[in-house]
Amino acid sequence: MADQVRVQFAENGKQNNVRPGVVNRKDFAGALKMAGNKLRIKAKRLFSKDGDELTAQDLLDPSIVPDNFTLVVSTGADFVGFVKSKEQKKKEANDVVVGLHDLVTQEEAQKKDDGTGAEPIKCVVRLIAKRSLIEEEAIKQMEATAQLPRMRMVVGLPDLHPGKGFPIGSASVSEGVIYPHLVGADIGCGMTLFRTTMKDKRTRLDQWTNALQGLEQGWEGDTATWLKAFNAPETEFDNTSLGTIGSGNHFAELQSIEKVADEELFNSLGLDADSLYLLVHSGSRAYGESVLNQHLDKHGHRGLLSDSDDAKHYLNLHDGAMRWAKANRHLIAHRFLSCLTGAPVDAQAITNEGGTTADGSVRLFDVWHNCVSEKEFELSSESNSSESSSHSSEVKVKKMWLHRKGAAPADVGLVVIPGSRGHFSYLVQPTLAAPHTEDAAFSLAHGAGRKWNRGKALQLGKSSTKKADTLTTTELGSRVICENKDLLYEEVPDAYKEIEDIINDLQEFNLIKIVAVLRPLITYKTRVIRYDK
Repeated sequence: MADQVRVQFAENGKQNNVRPGVVNRKDFAGALKMAGNKLRIKAKRLFSKDGDELTAQDLLDPSIVPDNFTLVVSTGADFVGFVKSKEQKKKEANDVVVGLHDLVTQEEAQKKDDGTGAEPIKCVVRLIAKRSLIEEEAIKQMEATAQLPRMRMVVGLPDLHPGKGFPIGSASVSEGVIYPHLVGADIGCGMTLFRTTMKDKRTRLDQWTNALQGLEQGWEGDTATWLKAFNAPETEFDNTSLGTIGSGNHFAELQSIEKVADEELFNSLGLDADSLYLLVHSGSRAYGESVLNQHLDKHGHRGLLSDSDDAKHYLNLHDGAMRWAKANRHLIAHRFLSCLTGAPVDAQAITNEGGTTADGSVRLFDVWHNCVSEKEFELSSESNSSESSSHSSEVKVKKMWLHRKGAAPADVGLVVIPGSRGHFSYLVQPTLAAPHTEDAAFSLAHGAGRKWNRGKALQLGKSSTKKADTLTTTELGSRVICENKDLLYEEVPDAYKEIEDIINDLQEFNLIKIVAVLRPLITYKTRVIRYDK
């Protein structure tokens, strides 16, 4: 693999100050020096455009720093994002929705809803949480989302936490307008669950931990044939990213059944308490980011009228990224199980969209957490009768655009809601109980949700735990494969909310039934990429 990588250097807080460069992956100090020379600043820290601080180990990893990656360069300050001029802020505030070529202001878009110019329909903002910790900033981001034109409903789920401008752990419903930034860069991020052929009584954690290698490196198999099985597009990222987990909170985790909560439901679903299960959480990697960047480069954070050519173009790319993400999760599962069983991963032999591995493990489900799709919602409106002076209520069923950002679907069957690293996960069945499910925008929490941002987690983790290696075995005795020490601290369990509070809130709102509790055995995040000499 080439040591050189092409990058774009952007000054922290002034990302319009961009300079190209080529850096040596093995020379982090040299990258900082070049960044400083290019931007004419004293460079001390590097970040991604999403605000994640990068280390020397990150620079070595092409799945984290791919070709043409933007390195945000700081003189020592924390990441502050892109500081816009007053003119830019004013323009984006007025030009919120863009159609074919016409810009529509927020006021105009709202008044065009029913063609009468009447008062705009108010957006419902709903929080599905009582016990779960919810930050004030996340509430503010929900309220800001509700101000977007033609927004009808914004739902905060129990794992709600602040994102970069817009909340994570939320579902937003709009009419006639699509907002790509509410889906985000990791289009199609989600989870897949496999029932493996391995049995709980034959667990060999140390042996299996040593056997799991190379999932952070690009797959050397036939990527084109693999993607074709999922009707997913071939991209420039396939050789380096397809079949890789990625950074952040993504993982592949081997699990056992800790407890069956509903025996009848468990058995009816064909589950086996003696089998081990593999849960994979990943998405579309750099490909999804490239799709969002195309939109941002042309439209910024403005929405797209759903019948416009621009919206159709975005949706086409979005749907391709969704299929790519699904193909990626399945390849991760096949590679993971191949390490443990020795069964080969062969794209030529793939059947049923990778739903059965070479060793006989079977996919139980695959769901997306970051996506936008059309969904029917019931809308009720009250009107005054001039003849009887009485109130009447009319219920209309309308197709809306449902944006999920870090939200599991409640309308496709089984899902797993995982806890933080080293905590239990919950296999649940959505109740589909009316009106609760629609009140929650047909969505569920997708995990525990962050309590601390990554910067705070890194700082507190290092101060409380001097040796990162002690974090590779959890309180439950499970193993954590993560050779990126900063990531170990960022993902420390205390950085997340209590998963039990998340589950209790979903139960209290009558949204789920617990099927089983899953115990983590091995959580794979990343190893250090080793280069052949």
